[in-house]
Amino acid sequence: MPEEETVSPSPEGTPVPDAESPPEPEAEAQAPEASAEGEPAPKPKAARPPKEPKEPKEVVAAGAEGEAAAKPKAARVAKEKPPAPEAKPFPEFIAQEYLPGLTKAFAARGVSDLSLSFENSQVTGKWMGGRRQFTVYFTKPDIDAQKAFSCSQDAPPSTIEPFLIDERKAPLDLLVFRVIQRLNAEKWFAPN
Repeated sequence: MPEEETVSPSPEGTPVPDAESPPEPEAEAQAPEASAEGEPAPKPKAARPPKEPKEPKEVVAAGAEGEAAAKPKAARVAKEKPPAPEAKPFPEFIAQEYLPGLTKAFAARGVSDLSLSFENSQVTGKWMGGRRQFTVYFTKPDIDAQKAFSCSQDAPPSTIEPFLIDERKAPLDLLVFRVIQRLNAEKWFAPN
């Protein structure tokens, strides 16, 4: 009957062979013999899986130095991301990003006659023949500045309320989403 190897778990949870079990072949190959002076050989360490060998460094000839040196640097450099739309100057951001974003969001909700304007750091939108309107006010020409909002139907706006006051940064999608969310609270896109 062959002897069974017993393995007990170590405190770290990895199995460690008992003293009675024979050492693994790799551990035997690494264990030094007893010295000539009769001192006992140190105990073998637990066998570790062999590490993958590192690729040898290329020897670069003097003439090809520029080409070989450029390739590793190019591989390490990550692709540059295009600048965020919010990084544009304020008037360009409003004209090229925010107004088209609002137009697209309103169109997704069935509003086709939306008229948007931007002047004096205010974005105003009107639809249904001018009966419904909203305005987003920027206190400074900066999208991260304080903002206010007003909306009205069949009358000039009577209340100006804070808009995105808890947000330090105001990315494009948040600016568009909150206008839609606020107008949806008025039930202007769909009835109850």
